[in-house]
Amino acid sequence: MFSCVKPYEDQNYSALKRACLRRKVLFEDPHFPATDDSLYYKGSPGPAVRWKRPKDVCEDPRLFVDGISSHDLHQGQVGNCWFVAACSSLASRDSLWQKVIPDWKEQEWDPEKPDAYAGIFHFHFWRFGEWVDVVIDDRLPTVNNQLIYCHSNSRNEFWCALVEKAYAKLAGCYQALDGGNTADALVDFTGGVSEPIDLTEGDFANDETKRNQLFERVLKVHSRGGLISASIKAMTAADMEARLACGLVKGHAYAITDVRKVRLGHGLLAFFKSEKLDMIRLRNPWGEREWNGPWSDTSEEWQKVSKSEREKMGVTVQDDGEFWMTFEDVCRYFTDIIQCRLINTSYLSIHKTWEEARLRGAWTRHEDPQQNRSGGCINHKDTFFQNPQYIFDVKKPEDEVLICIQQRPKRSTRREGKGENLAIGFDIYKVEENRQYRMHRLQHKAASSIYINSRSVFLRTEQPEGRYVIIPTTFEPGHTGEFLLRVFTDVPSNCRELRLDEPPRTCWSSLCGYPQQVTQVHVLGAAGLKDSPSGADSYVIIKCEGDKVRSAVQRGTSTPEYDVKGVFYRKKPGQPITVQIWNHRVLKDEFLGQVYLKADPDDLQALHTLHLRDRSRRQPSDLPGTVAVRVLSSASLMAV
Repeated sequence: MFSCVKPYEDQNYSALKRACLRRKVLFEDPHFPATDDSLYYKGSPGPAVRWKRPKDVCEDPRLFVDGISSHDLHQGQVGNCWFVAACSSLASRDSLWQKVIPDWKEQEWDPEKPDAYAGIFHFHFWRFGEWVDVVIDDRLPTVNNQLIYCHSNSRNEFWCALVEKAYAKLAGCYQALDGGNTADALVDFTGGVSEPIDLTEGDFANDETKRNQLFERVLKVHSRGGLISASIKAMTAADMEARLACGLVKGHAYAITDVRKVRLGHGLLAFFKSEKLDMIRLRNPWGEREWNGPWSDTSEEWQKVSKSEREKMGVTVQDDGEFWMTFEDVCRYFTDIIQCRLINTSYLSIHKTWEEARLRGAWTRHEDPQQNRSGGCINHKDTFFQNPQYIFDVKKPEDEVLICIQQRPKRSTRREGKGENLAIGFDIYKVEENRQYRMHRLQHKAASSIYINSRSVFLRTEQPEGRYVIIPTTFEPGHTGEFLLRVFTDVPSNCRELRLDEPPRTCWSSLCGYPQQVTQVHVLGAAGLKDSPSGADSYVIIKCEGDKVRSAVQRGTSTPEYDVKGVFYRKKPGQPITVQIWNHRVLKDEFLGQVYLKADPDDLQALHTLHLRDRSRRQPSDLPGTVAVRVLSSASLMAV
């Protein structure tokens, strides 16, 4: 995961530190200076901010005091509860924070070796498909000798303030962290994929089956090291950070720090009783203000849980911002959950292994429609197919596919103003089994994402075996930008970009011929096949000029639905296309019949129901059954 970490702004931490120690000076970062430009991208500063090093703020500064904990953090003056919630989640995972804070023992202050301190730190973040190493100096913004942004419970603990400074440097300035997105921070800390879940839209509070399924998914993400947060949508500016009667705060990100099934009852009775409660532990980044409903710190519901179980859960009666809720109440009071899955692609793991395809692309503008790659969403039918297109295969009868598209993060600086995200999304189409060239005509839409002006868009979908095309787009045509496409499947999907619109002309084309027509053949199904007591185990093969497409076997039926498509670029349009149906047998497959298709572009009838015939060349005889076929032919190779 960290095999290659790229220095951000070409700053090499080790070389810079060695240079400072040799010159006996404390590091000052020229790329993120201690000025107002590092604080704001617009507007004028409020009270006079003084940049101070930790040694000027307190005695005995440390990176960590008594280890790292999700209780360490307090939000400060910038509206970045989303970032603090992500840090709270990060702090609960040793394996993750030690990657974000590399060489943490070497970076820690050593009171016995003050000369070894150079005022320089570095942190790792995942940005747009690669890990970057961000170097900062230790000067932090203060007012009245107090840190004004993220700070720790302990006055002399600085890990969260320094991580925040490095993250602000990536974003352009501290103000750029105002009102951001927890999902983005979780991805930047882990390289994972964040999945937003709308609890209101899914009606999880009232649908017990869906709620139980969601809890199992959240539990799995948590148990496999993922990071999760929850929030309550604020509909108006007045709603932002408004406290509800139940103690929760609107427009505010909470870190989920534990997920478990809690055993009710005491002693042996609890052990043998099967009653368990789905519970979630949350933390308010403010470090105070908690839920005051059922299962809150002092509620009587805790009497139903044994003392040992309570100790195992770490239940405390302090207003420390951390509290437990039932998952039903979480679904009732919160509106959104974001879970960041750590995508496990290791073959050595005992857990689910994903195959990841990662491709970079761009929406670019060009006057030539065949070279334009910024066509906008499906609302813009004339230009939609001008967008980048990516093909992938689902190779199992059914597979869960995770797809994430991320646009390159925009920096917010005083010179360039606020970096605004484009509204982006994608559609997925089930296409012909042998497609090699770009789509030019709508086919069956298998799934589609939402369109939103967030940095990344995620979709989890179950799809049957077959070939698919993903078309990532901006909402409006003509918008340009870079993106990263990540596709996760259970087995390799052979995901790649479709660059060509039609077969290329080569020096051999004049000798071997060049396609005159394109034909799409869609075999829908068959009826009345030669039957056996259990029905036929049939499949279909479409043949054209040496190319062939085969369907999956449809078991135990004389009326199979194949729903298989092939696309053929035909050099000899006068030669018919053959559609054969076979019965799958253990030793040797049995021929059930075939039909020939002329596939003439002038044939206005698209849907044909044809009788199966034998393979006799002179006078073919009818065999039991018919096959339903939809055919589309054109002399324009970009018609399909």
